[in-house]
Amino acid sequence: MHFSHKLIFLVLLIPLCAGGTENQTDKKYLDSALRREGNPENGKKIFKDKRALCSECHSIDGQADGIGPDLSAAGDKFSRADLILSVMNPSANIMTGYGTTVIETTDQSKFMGILKSVSDKEITLSNLGERKKVIQKTNIKKQSTSSVSLMPASLHAQLEVNEFTDLISFLESLKQPITKGLSKKGTPLKIKQIKKPIKLEPIFGKNLDFEKPVWFGEHPIINDSYIIVEKSRALVSLLEKSEKGIEKQSTFLAIPEEVYVTNDEGLLGFAFHPNFEKNRRYFFMHEVRNGNYRGMVIGERTASVNLRKDSGAPTKKILEFEVATEFHHGGCIEFGPDGYLYIGMGDGGPQEDPLGNAQNLNSFSGKILRINVNKKENGKMYSIPENNPFIKHPNKIALKEIYAYGLRQPWRFSFDSKTKDLWVGDVGQNRFEEINIVRSGENLGWNIYEGYELFSTKFKKDTKKLIKPIISFRRSHGVSITGGYVIRSANEEKDSYEGIYICADYQSKKIWGIKQVDRKLKMIRQIGDCPDRIVSFGLDNSRNIFAIGYDKGIIYKMDFSESVFE
Repeated sequence: MHFSHKLIFLVLLIPLCAGGTENQTDKKYLDSALRREGNPENGKKIFKDKRALCSECHSIDGQADGIGPDLSAAGDKFSRADLILSVMNPSANIMTGYGTTVIETTDQSKFMGILKSVSDKEITLSNLGERKKVIQKTNIKKQSTSSVSLMPASLHAQLEVNEFTDLISFLESLKQPITKGLSKKGTPLKIKQIKKPIKLEPIFGKNLDFEKPVWFGEHPIINDSYIIVEKSRALVSLLEKSEKGIEKQSTFLAIPEEVYVTNDEGLLGFAFHPNFEKNRRYFFMHEVRNGNYRGMVIGERTASVNLRKDSGAPTKKILEFEVATEFHHGGCIEFGPDGYLYIGMGDGGPQEDPLGNAQNLNSFSGKILRINVNKKENGKMYSIPENNPFIKHPNKIALKEIYAYGLRQPWRFSFDSKTKDLWVGDVGQNRFEEINIVRSGENLGWNIYEGYELFSTKFKKDTKKLIKPIISFRRSHGVSITGGYVIRSANEEKDSYEGIYICADYQSKKIWGIKQVDRKLKMIRQIGDCPDRIVSFGLDNSRNIFAIGYDKGIIYKMDFSESVFE
């Protein structure tokens, strides 16, 4: 998931319109770019002009070889207002993976740049002009991420007002190219909207202050009670409603002292044990940090006897492993129909997975893991299921916990309750967002492929065994996929939606329904829009689906009763 620092454009507009000569000058740039169309051909020349520095930091051909993000589909990914904000106030909305890394070494030197590569022994930073600095990890005293972008805040002031407007017009004109044949494979150019969209009813959050919720579901035992997880507060709460419909919140678990929190890090995943009513066990996933060490932890705790809160017994660390950067950590855990715990791990960064973590069977990064938490073995708090695919792999260093590999950032996965298929939403790099059905031992292709297109040949081996997604979304549809659930209902009350997979895009707020046969896309429709960015979906015990709004902290129940999927 990309937890971007989303700012309302009016927040920028207020200080720019305030008194002072500098602010009045900025207002001229702002007004012109917002109100005038501009000339994109002239803007292309400005992009290459050394005054703007754009071409020295950004590519526009999909290669992503600069220190900034590739802008080949900027007009699909960002609104005009977003583009203006990014140039005039670059530190306000730094894209995940492009923050400024600051390293202080043992000899009192300080280096700043974009994190390009991290290995066991060294870190590589890149700066303007493609200058690279390789730093040995043993020489690092302190490493941090600055909230200030490497991109200077006054770049627009180097241009004339009309030149700035033309530059914005050029950036807005950059669209993802239409690649011949992709639409037939599962990358539709256009997605139809159904005639009558689904309804979203706010059920929690109108009277409660949820901060960055990332997980929601009904309590497995206590009727009409729900659990919500707040990422940055490292807080798990029990939610109920009074007879008059008043929302009530009580603490189930609060562990801020155990969880490391940044914009992309915190308490990310949660799962009840299938036998929770008897053993009271539940699990969660979060980041930790100690000095320069970053890690991911799968923790276990037990609930109180009445199952309404945590028992107070200390956390048991089921699994912990090091990660290279502060992003792409996955964050989803689910118990499968086989009773095993499945764990989603991102490639760990930096952008583009330069070391090929997702293809490396000696790394947990870029994988779906599967472990048995009901049995301890070999000094670990878990055992390896006997039918895990890499137990007898000829590569002896292959980690036996791996269930599937070749994923970039699996953000929310779930099992179809009827077919047992494992559906995974995988957040893309530059061009495509993916929805996959994942099976044991499979290679999903990252970073060799992104969607159906070749991304890099650096770690390319036997491509015949790479599994392609059911669908890859173009940038015109979305920029950060949120995986959801397959609709299954005992009485088929959802009718035409029975067996349809529901997912969404975090940034565009579009909600889609997907129909597939044998992992081939048969039909996709946009079935609605959410008032908030959907960070995750949730289920109640009747398998009704809920959308979790990240910014406003509202939980919406999805109503399919008056909508037809056709």
